[in-house]
Amino acid sequence: MLQLAKRTEGITPFIVMEILERAKQLEAEGKRVIQLQIGEPDFDTPQVIKDAHTKALADGHTHYTPSLGDPELKQALSDYYKKRYGVDVPAERFFVCPGSSIGMTLLFSALLNPGDTVIMSDPHYPCYDNMVKFFGGEPKCVTVREAEGFLYRPEDIKAVLAPDVKAVMINSPANPTGTILGADRLRDIAGLGTLVISDEIYHGLTYGPEREHTILEFTDNAIVINGFSKLFAMTGMRLGYMIIPAEMVRTMTVLTQNFMISTTAAVQKAGVAALRDSWPEVEKMRQTYDRRRKLLFAGLNNLGLTVKVEPTGAFYMLANIKHLSNDSYALAMDILEKAGVGTDPGIDFGQGAEGFLRFSYANSEANIEEALARLKRYLENRL
Repeated sequence: MLQLAKRTEGITPFIVMEILERAKQLEAEGKRVIQLQIGEPDFDTPQVIKDAHTKALADGHTHYTPSLGDPELKQALSDYYKKRYGVDVPAERFFVCPGSSIGMTLLFSALLNPGDTVIMSDPHYPCYDNMVKFFGGEPKCVTVREAEGFLYRPEDIKAVLAPDVKAVMINSPANPTGTILGADRLRDIAGLGTLVISDEIYHGLTYGPEREHTILEFTDNAIVINGFSKLFAMTGMRLGYMIIPAEMVRTMTVLTQNFMISTTAAVQKAGVAALRDSWPEVEKMRQTYDRRRKLLFAGLNNLGLTVKVEPTGAFYMLANIKHLSNDSYALAMDILEKAGVGTDPGIDFGQGAEGFLRFSYANSEANIEEALARLKRYLENRL
């Protein structure tokens, strides 16, 4: 009998995909499902990006690139960070990868020894702790509070610092909450002196008066994870990147040479076009997300599915459903079956999100309005 590696046994399912699979089954049966569970832009990739990809293929960009990325894209990223954040990051420190998830996989394989601890908030993006555990590390969760938008308190991080802590993981704007760590909290976290791994994949998708900040504005003792999937609606093109310390470049080069060779050449040219030419379309998407955000936030609160702190980033919000159930998975499935609305159970994001449902507003305003109407009928029938 085939025996798989023991390290695979502790990897938990990504529950949102189970919700999606059931939603697809219902649709195949002829039922209309409004999917508010998926964190994927519903917009088409901007035409200028698609055109650049097509041209790159026609121009013969179908071969290997340097392992850490096309120099043109890396320079465009360096220019972007200087213009947007005012930080000087040499192009050599950018590591281009086929999606930020692959980047994190290589990062944790390079960073962690058995028993090393990575601090993360509870709730958090589900894949963080699975990746840490897969490479022999141990997640150490810090409780964050609904009343504060589930944002870290730097003093709570400081209270669990220990010699085995390798890094603190932050995500702002955050999945699943859509809330943003302000400059003061980021500065205080950076001031703790521990390596900070900052997942900035939702940067650019912010809606309030305060802009998002890269951790590199406050410390060089950091690694940034980012990519093109969310902001530029390029999920299927699989293009991510990381900013790594200079002393890590050689190691990541060797790992990349062995485990993935390089990222697709033509897609990297599309990334250059995204950074240089797609901003009018990106701004239209951002403004549309903002309208949807306001609609969903008001609608959920009117239904008693409370979101205590208004989210101002990404395209998510985490609604309290403890008055209905303490089993978010069962409730999400019941809503899917009876109301035809897909949501993501909070337990997907850790024990700290049990009793909540995550809603995504990466869907049209018309669909959000219909989903709210369906939820209203569901709740009335449930009483």
